[in-house]
Amino acid sequence: MSVRELFVLGTASQVPTRHRNHNGYLLRWDGEGILFDPGEGTQRQMLRAGVSAHDINRICITHFHGDHSLGLAGVIQRINLDRVPHQVSAHYPASGEHFFDRLRYATAYRETVRLDQVPVAADGVLARTPSYTLETHRLSHPVESYGYRLVEPDGRRMLPEKLALHGIKGPDVGRLQRDGALGGITLDDVSEVRRGQRFAFVMDTRLCDGVHALAQGCDMLVIESTFLDEDEELATEHGHLAVGQAARAARDAGVRHLVLTHFSQRYSVPGAAGEAPGAEFERQARAAGFEGELTVAQDLWRIRVPKRS
Repeated sequence: MSVRELFVLGTASQVPTRHRNHNGYLLRWDGEGILFDPGEGTQRQMLRAGVSAHDINRICITHFHGDHSLGLAGVIQRINLDRVPHQVSAHYPASGEHFFDRLRYATAYRETVRLDQVPVAADGVLARTPSYTLETHRLSHPVESYGYRLVEPDGRRMLPEKLALHGIKGPDVGRLQRDGALGGITLDDVSEVRRGQRFAFVMDTRLCDGVHALAQGCDMLVIESTFLDEDEELATEHGHLAVGQAARAARDAGVRHLVLTHFSQRYSVPGAAGEAPGAEFERQARAAGFEGELTVAQDLWRIRVPKRS
């Protein structure tokens, strides 16, 4: 059975707090692990979350502000120290290649693992694997920033009642799936499209076309909501989203599970006395009309990607 879940390694924005580490997220997607935006302290958070360097196949950096990339040096060195047996690919804005190189070679160490640098310079497809296509879209932030999106290929769901109607059973089912037709019966006659799952990761940005393109039809959207709605003007000024903006984008895109994260240090203990951290973010997201599954992320949580609808 495939495992698709998000490990939340940190949820703070500009600076860490007593309860929130800098950003860091690892998406486990079948047999691969994709590490997004490893901020300072990510290597230790991985240890606490039960994630190892061997779990990382791909690193995706949205932009080169420190809370999204300062942990890169430690993560890369740990990948080499642990002699990860597979190639690791790294994606990041091409304009920040000098930052990536500085972090990669911040101190002396022995390189034992092939790290394939694949910078991002425009919207489009970055990689294709049997289980997903990795796409990117430009975001709106004071420095060049890109969001990422995984799209699983559509499959087919066989319909037992249609198979029985046409008398197809046993090995003939496999032949029909392989060849597309059997005795005049086509695959379309006895099956339906099984829509592939979609996951998107959207960090530091104002509302823009890229946000909507990345979020469209996602089963899970991980998105920054740095500010509460009363500070929306401040959010826009600094190239961020307020919670209501993020929730409305998710609502309009038909997102099934919305994960809010990247909270300003000014909200280190949000909500009224006795409430769970993040209660006000949840209230404002619901007030914006988002009705799907909603998580206000906390450090070290594991969040399952929803099952196919």
